[in-house]
Amino acid sequence: MTANGVFQLALAVGLILAGVRPLGWYMARVYTRPVGRGERAVYRLLLVNPAAEMTWQKYAAAVLAFGFVSVLAVYGVQRLQAVLPLNPEGQAAVSPDSSFNTAVSFATNTNWQGYGGESTMSYLTQMLALTVQNFLSAAAGMAVLVALIRGFARRNADTIGNFWVDLVRSTVYVLLPLSVLLAVVLAGQGVPQTVSAYHEVPLVEPLTDADGQPVTTQKIAVGPVASQVAIKQLGTNGGGFFNVNSAHPLENPTPLSNLLQLVAILLIPAALCWTFGELAGDRRQGWAVLAAMVVIFLPLLAVTVWAEHQPNPALATLGVDQTAGNMEGKETRFGVPNSALWAVATTAASNGAVNSMHDSYTPPGGLVPLWLMQLGEVVFGGVGSGLYGMLVFALVAVFLAGLMVGRTPEYLGKKIGAFEIKMASLAVLLPCAMALIGTAVGVSVEGGKKGPLNAGPHGFSEILYAYSSCANNNGSAFAGLSANTPFYNGTLGLVMLVGRFGVMLPVIAIAGSLARKKHTPPGPGTLPTHTPLFVFLLVSVVVVVGALSFIPALALGPIVEHLMMRS
Repeated sequence: MTANGVFQLALAVGLILAGVRPLGWYMARVYTRPVGRGERAVYRLLLVNPAAEMTWQKYAAAVLAFGFVSVLAVYGVQRLQAVLPLNPEGQAAVSPDSSFNTAVSFATNTNWQGYGGESTMSYLTQMLALTVQNFLSAAAGMAVLVALIRGFARRNADTIGNFWVDLVRSTVYVLLPLSVLLAVVLAGQGVPQTVSAYHEVPLVEPLTDADGQPVTTQKIAVGPVASQVAIKQLGTNGGGFFNVNSAHPLENPTPLSNLLQLVAILLIPAALCWTFGELAGDRRQGWAVLAAMVVIFLPLLAVTVWAEHQPNPALATLGVDQTAGNMEGKETRFGVPNSALWAVATTAASNGAVNSMHDSYTPPGGLVPLWLMQLGEVVFGGVGSGLYGMLVFALVAVFLAGLMVGRTPEYLGKKIGAFEIKMASLAVLLPCAMALIGTAVGVSVEGGKKGPLNAGPHGFSEILYAYSSCANNNGSAFAGLSANTPFYNGTLGLVMLVGRFGVMLPVIAIAGSLARKKHTPPGPGTLPTHTPLFVFLLVSVVVVVGALSFIPALALGPIVEHLMMRS
């Protein structure tokens, strides 16, 4: 790799880490500030009493009710889009199975897309259904995280906050201002922001179609793109306005837009680690969790960059010049370093946006994004959801440490009991189970076997990637899978629901249980959870759980494919 490539990687990672403290400090103030006059007006409109706090059961019920209404709203807009306004291209109603899948996808912050956005969705659907959910699903994840932090911080309390207040504050004070700022910058870089019809322009060199007829014009899709791209990255949503997502020259036109979108993917998840330490009363705890994320992220980034700089033997036999590395499926304007960094960042976070096609990566290069999702989307992860997932792993880590020394495990002054460990086990194992069970069904039934466009190990990897992506609410894909079918739309939708709420509900239950407990001062036998030793223990737990759960499946996919390619 060239010095320029190293500089680009270091610049992106450096900008993300530089934003951790100021943004984390700001978000901590957002969740502790008194109710403002404008904010109070929003609560009146929603018929919400901001002073009324919730038990964990009521908080969980509010989360479920909000998710249910979100799914219904997005489904309804898609089914009615043919008769709704802001549809200059006359897009027809979306099919029932695709509408269900997309509604679940955007309401769960997954943003899996089995459709082509510019050829399927009207402007109103893109704005009212999809972009709105980009804000609200991200804010819901942040709200659950704040409730969990309150569980650690409070003593002998029966409540963990008010979901509607946390939702509004996450949206109005964090996601909305950052998105407006990024959208303006992206529009300045050439990303469209319009509701005019698609543009038909003359071709510089006329062509002929398959029937021999002359083709002299091309239709260029435009729309309200910048506003959707901004929140899709900041909210770790990832759903693209165009079919090829952030590889599209109108969605990601310049090196600067690429850098800004890449930083936006990881900025809030990283900064929430500082917010966690600030609200928990010990900033060292936040730094320890962030360090664990970085320790996992950087080596996997190095592996992917290395793998994609290796030539593809299949292309070498065709005489293809591969001095720049494996450029299949990559934009030449981004090259290997920026493509590999994006692939690792988007799957470390539960973002799923792509600026290159992961299906075309080398087997080791494709294995890393796949495994990052299978680790539970906790290496940065989604906004809110990534950090509360990592904190669940932290509970498991202190539990294991307690077993080794024969003491009751403690974390942040709270004794961790059987209930917390049972809930943590559910949160960790449910996404793993859904990914593996879904893959098993996909490779067994006729509807699933028709999806992969490749045979052998790579076809298996395409199915495994799809269910791993949806179970962990990522949304990226090995695009060689034809997934817009009733079978995949239905099964992947169910997997997304379990992957989202099967983790959220145990986390909320843990928050309620911890809030009721008293604070226990650290003693001589208490494991310090801000030291390098704990960081090592936490990283080990995350990696070992991911390895034990998925190495057999990975051996059937990218690992054997690599051996076959090099044999």
